[in-house]
Amino acid sequence: MALSSAGVAQDGAGLAAVRAQHLSRGINTSIWFAQSPGNYTVERLRSFTTTDDLVLIRQLGFDHIRLSIDTEPIVSWQRNAASGVQFMAELDRVVKFAVEQKLAVVIDVHPESRYKQQLLQGTEPVARFAALWQSVARHFGGLDPNMIFFEIMNEPEQPDPYRWQGIESFVTGQIRAVASQFTIIAGGARWSGVEDLMVLEPLPYDNVIYTFHDYEPFAFTHQGATWADPAVQPLRGVPYPSTPENVAANMLQEPTLAGQFFVEQYGLARWDAQRVDATIDFAERWSKLHHAPVYCGEFGVHRPYADGAMRAQWLHDMRVAMEKRHIGWAMWDYQDNFGVVTKKNGTTTPDPAMVDALGLKPVK
Repeated sequence: MALSSAGVAQDGAGLAAVRAQHLSRGINTSIWFAQSPGNYTVERLRSFTTTDDLVLIRQLGFDHIRLSIDTEPIVSWQRNAASGVQFMAELDRVVKFAVEQKLAVVIDVHPESRYKQQLLQGTEPVARFAALWQSVARHFGGLDPNMIFFEIMNEPEQPDPYRWQGIESFVTGQIRAVASQFTIIAGGARWSGVEDLMVLEPLPYDNVIYTFHDYEPFAFTHQGATWADPAVQPLRGVPYPSTPENVAANMLQEPTLAGQFFVEQYGLARWDAQRVDATIDFAERWSKLHHAPVYCGEFGVHRPYADGAMRAQWLHDMRVAMEKRHIGWAMWDYQDNFGVVTKKNGTTTPDPAMVDALGLKPVK
């Protein structure tokens, strides 16, 4: 995927492709600066994920972190509230330290659903969101644009892909007005899945990477997840690869006909490495069609109820399919229910099977 520097100078898509090489093997540092509303104290931010964790992430062989950031404390920072100022100071500290460790950083604006709902209609909420991004982009504008990436929004939950496309275009223009050298990461509407990427048209700007998330097959990757579709909540020990025969026991776990149908369809689909590869192939086809780089910002398996070997197999199959097509990725996530490490009694332990499945090569 290497491109010459001469080509980069003239081609914004080429610049995005070159910079995308800094996003080859990443990890999502979740539940840290996002997904914990009202709990962003300095004490927690310094103890939940630490600088030692960032050192370990680099040592394991990851080359970047996808750093989720809630909008609520950013709005507080814009208003110069003490909590927001402290939040941003800690964020600065983490970003600086990560770059010193040679970890690129995706600044992923990752709001709660209630914030996203404001963007469903009207222009004023969109203007406020764009102003938020201008503040963030201006704040980080003095850093190395080869190592810092601006992801407009995680999983926008927008049912109208055309409205979302307009919002992304507008916000990108506002970011470019204050931080013209930085690479933007844009995604499709709804949950930014592969199917959402398929209907996304490239933005009218260069130097953009397009992201998608892939948790298919959902019956396997989200088994037992209490916040997800009701059909996955009662599932335990769902197998991968799938066949009609090996999901029979999971059919009995479902109390509803709808849930049983969901599991049966997973078995009939016969999900395996070939099926995974065929899905990722469409992301590559979109990339080639639009001459734009793509990046998988999330993929992973909810680990409490998944067989460890099967979880490793799916991660392996996903990683191989993406790397075959030079698509960079960030696994979800570092230490939570999808994690690559376990934290217990002050000790952080990487899971060797997951590290191997991700093809990581430790860095000294």
